[in-house]
Amino acid sequence: METETYIDSIEFKVQELLKEVRVDYSPALTKLVDDTVSAIKSAVDKIPEDLQVTADLAPGFVKDIGADKVEFKFKKPKSIEIGGSYSIRCVTKPDVNVDLLLRLPKECFHEKDYLNHRYHAKRCLYLCVIKKYLKSCPSIHRVEWSTLQNEARKPVLVVYPDAKLDDVPGLFIRIIPTATSLFNHSKLNLKRNNVRAVNTGDILQPTPKYNCSILEDMFLEESSKFVETTFSGWKELGEAVILLKVWARLRSSIYVHDCLNGFLISIIVASLVVENKVNHDMKAMGIFRAALQFLATHPLFQDGLYFPPVDQNAISEEVCCVSSLAFGDEQHNSSPRFNLAFRMTSLAYPELEHEVESTLTCIGKYRDGGFEEIFATKIDHAAKYDYCIRLNLKGNSEVYALGFCLDDECWRVYEQDVYSLLNQGLTDRAKFIRVIWRNTHSEFNVENGLSSLDGEPLFVGILLSSVEKAFRVVDIGPDAEKKDEALMFRKFWGEKAELRRFQDGKIAESTVWASEQWTRHLILKRIIEYLLVRHLSLSKKDIVQIVDQLDFSLLHGDKDPISYSGRLLGTYEELSTRLRSIEDIPLRISSVQPLSSAFRSTAVFPPEPHPLANKKVDVARLQNFTPFCVQSLEVMIQLEGSGNWPMYEISIEKTKSVFLLKIAESLQNNWGMTCTATEKNVDVFMDGYSFRLRILHERGLSLVNRGSGHHQTKWVSSADRKLFVHSQHASMINGLQFVYPIFGPVVRLAKRWLASHLFSACLAEEAIELIVAYVFLRPLPFDVPCSRITGFLRFLRLLAEHDWAFSPLVVDINGDLTQNDQKEFDENFIQSRKAYEENPQNKSKAMFLATAYDKASEAWTSCSPNPMELKRLVAYARSSANLLTNLISQNQTDSRGWECLFRTPLGLYDAVILLHADRLAYPRRLLFRSELDQGKHVAYGKASNLFHPFILPTDLKGSLNEVKSKLMVNFDPLRFYVRDVAKEFSDKLKLWYDNLGGDAIGITWEKSKKREREEAEQEEKYPVELLRNVGELGTGFVRDVYLVKAPKLTN
Repeated sequence: METETYIDSIEFKVQELLKEVRVDYSPALTKLVDDTVSAIKSAVDKIPEDLQVTADLAPGFVKDIGADKVEFKFKKPKSIEIGGSYSIRCVTKPDVNVDLLLRLPKECFHEKDYLNHRYHAKRCLYLCVIKKYLKSCPSIHRVEWSTLQNEARKPVLVVYPDAKLDDVPGLFIRIIPTATSLFNHSKLNLKRNNVRAVNTGDILQPTPKYNCSILEDMFLEESSKFVETTFSGWKELGEAVILLKVWARLRSSIYVHDCLNGFLISIIVASLVVENKVNHDMKAMGIFRAALQFLATHPLFQDGLYFPPVDQNAISEEVCCVSSLAFGDEQHNSSPRFNLAFRMTSLAYPELEHEVESTLTCIGKYRDGGFEEIFATKIDHAAKYDYCIRLNLKGNSEVYALGFCLDDECWRVYEQDVYSLLNQGLTDRAKFIRVIWRNTHSEFNVENGLSSLDGEPLFVGILLSSVEKAFRVVDIGPDAEKKDEALMFRKFWGEKAELRRFQDGKIAESTVWASEQWTRHLILKRIIEYLLVRHLSLSKKDIVQIVDQLDFSLLHGDKDPISYSGRLLGTYEELSTRLRSIEDIPLRISSVQPLSSAFRSTAVFPPEPHPLANKKVDVARLQNFTPFCVQSLEVMIQLEGSGNWPMYEISIEKTKSVFLLKIAESLQNNWGMTCTATEKNVDVFMDGYSFRLRILHERGLSLVNRGSGHHQTKWVSSADRKLFVHSQHASMINGLQFVYPIFGPVVRLAKRWLASHLFSACLAEEAIELIVAYVFLRPLPFDVPCSRITGFLRFLRLLAEHDWAFSPLVVDINGDLTQNDQKEFDENFIQSRKAYEENPQNKSKAMFLATAYDKASEAWTSCSPNPMELKRLVAYARSSANLLTNLISQNQTDSRGWECLFRTPLGLYDAVILLHADRLAYPRRLLFRSELDQGKHVAYGKASNLFHPFILPTDLKGSLNEVKSKLMVNFDPLRFYVRDVAKEFSDKLKLWYDNLGGDAIGITWEKSKKREREEAEQEEKYPVELLRNVGELGTGFVRDVYLVKAPKLTN
């Protein structure tokens, strides 16, 4: 029953998708296409017969491709027929176009025009004549140049009709020349040289790519007819092609000139029919899966895709031998059969293979068949690759130094050069290296030649094999005894190569990329920059690498505070040892566990060692920016078992306090450590850090572990329950950070982003860690991110795109959740949604985060975010994700663009409070000073002298103990101010703030009744007076208060 429901669900989703992307062949569309085609034919008919055509129509193009003898007399095309996707009703939105195949007349060509680009030149000139006459056609809006699969020497015309249809905006018609029967196939054999400039000395070299370029036009009509015949009357076959197009278009790395395209997809599906791998009983998804299986087991890069199709066993050994001779490991066509996949390269095929493998994994692994991952997840360059690089090559004459077009085009040759260079230099650091140069563009003007086709930057995407390999400091080369290999190594690496002796006694060539731990992610950037500058003579300003653009948000001063983590963990280990060795307390300490996020490398600002939090204080180390405040780090301890604990919660907590005081006393007596105690907490100072000790009661632990009924759990104190959940979370996240080293930096960016947009009160830091963990634990259809920017982008997209209203987010950290667990999650989720539907005013879970230790999502999201907060959060995440994608994709070098990710628009709040930045607990954490140039200025306040965040010279007067006594643990004026305002005005307004160092507080009005403000003489008096009162609560801390929008009155 479940299987049938699953299949029905997939089929329903597929049909809904097809309705969304399939073009409706309505009478209006058919008429528009037919009328435009008729207009094109009429314009062509008006061209005078025997019109003399010379190179003057496109002098730049003819010159750049090196053609001669290109003059001819114009003759009418032999035929003009619709082909491509429109002819088989497989046009897929949003790209709606119609291919018009125009057969070039044989009379315009000489027998040997397949030589030296003469065919390409005449092909272009023929289109130039047609374009001239199309421009004067009243039913045609405009005519532009494009290219066939990004091949500049094969331009096509793009015709936009004057009439428009709302259902298909942007409809255009491509005029594609064909060369049916123009030349003898044998003259285009892959072993032949047809471009005389391609030679080695006096020996002419084969020109297989050039020959294939002509053969493609010669077989275009025939292959198009083959597809049309195969698809005729087979609805499911067409639906499968549409699904494959949707799948491929979502994957930017494979739907490109050197990999897949719509026509090739249609040919692949048609070939499955010929080979009896699909039948009429199969539905669209079955054919889709069969096509993926075909791609997975039939390497197009090696075996090719031949036309006309025959049984692969019938391909002669001679054909394969000729192909191998011509292309090395690339298989191409041999007359009279043509390899339609001749453009597929060694750069692209591994990507295609990987995407097919990932998709098949999604289908088999996920209970919904991976529909969302396959058909609704955009796998663009920005989100897929760990490192995105753009090379600005405009005006770089080295690209076309040997000519624009020889056997292959210079842009394709340069792609291969860049790939080969990086592949050799990065070795096992990179899993995939993708090089794509989309050199043609819509403003491309064929007549002026090819020199303008370097305007778009060349893209390089790198998928790392692992963080450990990518961040490796030393690369070991060949042994010193291997003279030839060592010489090649030194020639390649230049001054970076050095001979080193390693610990095992080995002497070998090597390269060393010395780096601090917190800058290891920049090693790859340095290597790539060095290689490109050395071998391709590029300047550093022309190399744009998306690696460290967001690092500024994590710096404290000029350094990342995560660099202190090693010292922090060392200090904690020493403290743990001391705690376990204490003997002068009634119950010995059995275990110690760190709880704070700083211990698991996910704190945005882990504490730096404080000079005053030491046994011995060196006053000389007190610098100008030594803070008065110090963060405490929570450490949980457990005691030996005992049956003498009291039964009531208050008594238990008082007993814990006594134990903590005894522990602090023992630490002071035995090791001279400074400890401070309050009614609730004990803080221990050690080596510059403050540790706050917490005790987990043994009965609380045992009851939570059994936890199967209210009669058992009612005795567990809320403090113990929270402590236990914290310990479970900390343990799991710490293990995750160990497996995925880049997890920590991504979490830190996520926390910084949320805080900078004033969401600190909306999402607990543990919830943020779980959402980021989901990105790493369930990465499909991507790979696990190995860079902080890629991981951060995926976090934003998950936040923006997950269906929070109808789907729980299940984070399986240990990978041990069962179907019963999933069923329990679903039941709990449904129950929480019912509670909200029954009482929308109730603060129910708007975000359901389920884990093994929290199956009902009670730990971190039980109260926040509420539906209104989540709606705002999702909108901000979507906006930031789009901005970040554009920054990565559009060659953005301006730092202000990247800073905008962390600048929140204060004008979107109803009122804004600006704080004195120099009175924050940690002013150096402030990213940008906030200003507001709109709204009504309500109040202004001067900074107080009662609190200063840094230790001043005057504070050092007196004894050392007096200076130490001024140290404030966990003091944050922002937190206390927000608490006071919320306590006083929670029914009238809501506060949005940044707890990581922001100097602005946003205010939105809570819904209030009109009768509550009837006494106000003027409509604006109520909010103004209220805001002034809010400002007065923060006297000395509040700088300005602005009213942006007055509250709306409700009855």
